[in-house]
Amino acid sequence: MVNKKHILALDFVIVVGSLLIIAGLVGYTQPRIIAPIDDLTTSNTSVLFEFEKANLILIDDNIEFTSPIEIYVEDNLVINLKPGIYYWKVEGAIPSEIRTLTIESEVDLKLRKSENDNYEIVNAGNSRLNVDIYENGKLSGNVVLAVDESKEVSGTKFIGSEASESSLGKNEDQASDIGKEDEKN
Repeated sequence: MVNKKHILALDFVIVVGSLLIIAGLVGYTQPRIIAPIDDLTTSNTSVLFEFEKANLILIDDNIEFTSPIEIYVEDNLVINLKPGIYYWKVEGAIPSEIRTLTIESEVDLKLRKSENDNYEIVNAGNSRLNVDIYENGKLSGNVVLAVDESKEVSGTKFIGSEASESSLGKNEDQASDIGKEDEKN
C-alpha cells in the first residue's frame, strides 16, 4: 500500500507540475498590450500601438475581422486612423484579446485675416468640413475643406459642419461671426 500512495503522490506532482509549466508557457507567449488602452475614445487620429510578444496588428471596423488591415511590425507603431469605431488585436504565437478604439470627429474652423479684407478659412479639425459663407446675413457661398486645407474667401459669417459623403448635412458645429471689432483689425 505504501508504494501505491507514493506512486499516486508522484503522479499528482507530475500532472500538476506539467499543468503549471504549460500555463506558464501560454502566459509567456500571450501578447502583452501596453497601448492604447481598451475602449479608448480620442479625437487624435494618430494612435500609438505599443505591445510585446507580437508582430502583427489587425484593425477592422467590425468585430468579426472580415476585412482587417494587417500590419506586420517588429516594434511599436503610430498609425493614423480616420474618425470611427475600430476593433483591433495583435498576434504573436497566439492572438490577444479584441479591443475597441474610437476616433471622434473634431470640427475646428480657424479664420485668418488676409491683406485684402478677405479671410483665409482653415480646417484645423480631423474630418472634412462643409463651410457656409454668409455676407451680411445672407448665404453667399459654400466650400468643402479637406483636413488642413485652407481657402481665401470673402464674407462676414462662416459656419462649418462635418461634411458628409454627399455634403448635405448642415449641423452648426463651428461658427465664426465677423463682427465690427474684427473688421477694424
